[in-house]
Amino acid sequence: MSLEITARDGRLLLRLRVTPKAKRDRIGGEHGGALKLQVKDPPEKGRANEGVVRLLAKTLGVPARQIELVSGHTSQDKRVAISGVDEATLREKLAGRA
Repeated sequence: MSLEITARDGRLLLRLRVTPKAKRDRIGGEHGGALKLQVKDPPEKGRANEGVVRLLAKTLGVPARQIELVSGHTSQDKRVAISGVDEATLREKLAGRA
């Protein structure tokens, strides 16, 4: 897996490629260094963004408050900052899914 993960200010930055209105929430691989996610929520009023945070929190086993959407609020290409997880653990938890 060649995900682009950057450490900054004690957090890990991770690029995402998100597909809203999917049949189910799932992590579906890697695309150009970004983690591909599919979420059931529609891209309206921030619901898909909430779905992204919820899916990542569940997958990584961290509270949703430790995941912050830092860019791409209205785009399929997003960047999140994750605190409380080191890079090795992040890669390990995503390895079977990406």
